[in-house]
Amino acid sequence: MSALFEPCTLRSLTVQNRVWMAPMCQYSAAAEGPEQGVPADWHFQHLAARAVGGVGLILTEATAVSAEGRISPFDLGLWNDTQTEAFRRINAFLKEQGAAPGVQLAHAGRKASTDAPWRGGTPLGSEEGGWPVVGPSPVPFDEGHPVPAELTVEQIHGITEEFAAAARRALDAGFEVVEVHGAHGYLLSQFVSPHSNHRTDEYGGSFENRVRFGLEVVDAVRAVWPEDKPLFYRLSATDWLEEGGWTPDDTVRFAAMLRDHGVDLLDVSSGGNVPHVRIPVGPGYQVPFAARVRNETGLPVAAVGMITEAEQAEKIVSGGEADAVLLARELLRDPYWPRHAAQQLGVPAHVPDQYKRSL
Repeated sequence: MSALFEPCTLRSLTVQNRVWMAPMCQYSAAAEGPEQGVPADWHFQHLAARAVGGVGLILTEATAVSAEGRISPFDLGLWNDTQTEAFRRINAFLKEQGAAPGVQLAHAGRKASTDAPWRGGTPLGSEEGGWPVVGPSPVPFDEGHPVPAELTVEQIHGITEEFAAAARRALDAGFEVVEVHGAHGYLLSQFVSPHSNHRTDEYGGSFENRVRFGLEVVDAVRAVWPEDKPLFYRLSATDWLEEGGWTPDDTVRFAAMLRDHGVDLLDVSSGGNVPHVRIPVGPGYQVPFAARVRNETGLPVAAVGMITEAEQAEKIVSGGEADAVLLARELLRDPYWPRHAAQQLGVPAHVPDQYKRSL
């Protein structure tokens, strides 16, 4: 028996295994016109290949709740009917292959309006298709990045409604899971960290005030997302600062609050809010953060970060460090990783009928 290939049930959704695909931006959507933010052929093959390869749950890349919330002009979105319809076709295929489709809803905040990574990833001016950025405070992400406009309370409430509207569209598009993106230095992550949030109103200062926006987004999404479908939250467990940032202790405290507000699983990552920090990257380097949340709050977690080997993933799940593993770059290298891992662990693997002649 393999813990990694045991089904996982959250609310009414049963995922066929615990090998899941982490959101990975592809920067491949149309930047303007009627196809702006719409998943296209690249996105179909990217997601479909991992479903054919046996991934249990597939989370799409960061999908913006508004055009202004995109990381780049080439990001996916879920703010109009054209985008919803295109996702519907993809999700139907993923389900046919036994994979559960999930969407990560996001707003980039002060890290918005940048170019694709392979084009430098630098901030874009208006003449290059860029747009003004916003954040909790007028604190730029890094040198050379624009100073964000400080969001008003009314604007914060408006973005909360955009998350809820995107969740309604996600249901119409056939998604089974919604994940709220509160990690990697994007807008909700900017609010929780004292490094980037210098506000003095009800959304800044104390811990309770800094996490208020994230909890309000969760409440708004949970109110429109069906009771029988799971809601995830992605969180950076630490800013990797010795002082003045978000900490693992904060993560445990916030995780318990998210659980009480209807979040079913915490997707535990780290970093992204502070440039140029030293991160001790190595195999499974973020797993201890996930394990601590699970052990101290009872909230199910998914671990991510340099999980590359079948035995490594099996140990993480069987040892109770996480309820599932989320693979990213390893699934780019090998879309059939789940099938290969199952063979190594000696358990049956999902193989489409069309491919069974390869066995």
